[in-house]
Parts: sequence; C-alpha cells; structure tokens
Amino acid sequence: MGRYTGPKNRLARREGMDLGYKTIGSKSHASLLRRLNIGPGQHGAKGKRKQSAFGIQLREKQKMKRMYGVLERQFRKNFTLARKYRGNTGDMLVQFLELRLDNVLYRLGLSPTRSLARQLVSHGHTLVTGNRVNIPSYMVKVGDVITLKPKGLEIPAVKKQLEDKTYAPAGWLARLGPTGKIVRLPERADVKEDINTQLIVEYYSR
Repeated sequence: MGRYTGPKNRLARREGMDLGYKTIGSKSHASLLRRLNIGPGQHGAKGKRKQSAFGIQLREKQKMKRMYGVLERQFRKNFTLARKYRGNTGDMLVQFLELRLDNVLYRLGLSPTRSLARQLVSHGHTLVTGNRVNIPSYMVKVGDVITLKPKGLEIPAVKKQLEDKTYAPAGWLARLGPTGKIVRLPERADVKEDINTQLIVEYYSR
C-alpha cells in the first residue's frame, strides 16, 4: 500500500493543525507549532480567499486522511464500508480508522508518532495476540492483545516513549508496560482531534 513520503510539516501547515507527525516535546514539534498558522511555501499564504462549501468539505476530508496517514483510495474504502453499517456514517468512519493497527500502537503510547507506528508494523515488530502482523491497516478486535517484539522495544524512540509515565492511552484501550489490550470499540468522543465528520460525509455524498 502506498504512503505519502513528502515533507510532513507542509501538510500540517496546510491543514492548520498538528497531525501527529512529530514527537511531542521535540524541537521539530515546537518549531511546527510556532508555524501552524503560516501556510505552506517559502512565504506562507499571501492571502486567503473565501472557500466554497465544497472547498471546506475537501479540506476537512484531507485533514482527517492526512492525520491517519492513509491515501485517498484506502480512505474512500473505509468510508464506503462505514456507509454500509447502521448508525452515523461519520462515527463509523472514525471507528474503522481508529482500529487500524498502526493507529492503535500510537494511541497506546507504544510509538510517539503514527508514521513510526506504521514502520514498526511493516518491519514485523508487532504482535497481535501472539501472532506477527505486518499490515498497518489491519483492523484489531475487542480482546486483542498488542505488544512489540523485544527488538522493537529496543528502538530508541520507542524506549523513550515508554519512559513517559504521564501518557494515558485512549479510553477504549488498556496498557500495562509494553502490552496493550482492546477493551471496547472506539467512539467518536474518544478522538480529541478537531474533525468534523459531517463535512466528510457531505463531501462523498455529492
């Protein structure tokens, strides 16, 4: 599955929010936060034009897609799946994206960023209920136990992240040391990032 490999700060500045690409507390993260209100490019945005309804919907879709680190084809696939279920389509979309294995590692605090979490999975460092899984988009289930192999736990960024005793996993997860468990399905209220899923539903319903 393809992934974006270009400059990540550019995407965060384009969407005007921290997309979780930089380790919190690092110098690069602090630098990004100082420039979030400056558009991408050497001189930032020279002027903001009034956006159409379509433009606002598009930006919200792009923001959510980039936050989870997925490309358009996979994002649309998740939306199509969410629309088939009963209930709020936007809430189901959030649930499916939150259940991605790379996102779960990030939410558990086993990785400081989603991009590193994706690498941990792709390189075979992740175990799901004792089985090696190397597919970042793998959807975990309630009751699954997630941990990293010893080699993965020795990665400096992972070791440093695990030393942070103040980190609290998302409410639908439980963690004891380097091991996490899916205790329930994620809900929209569990996602603290400012995302308007109704705009995304409207975008794909044009």
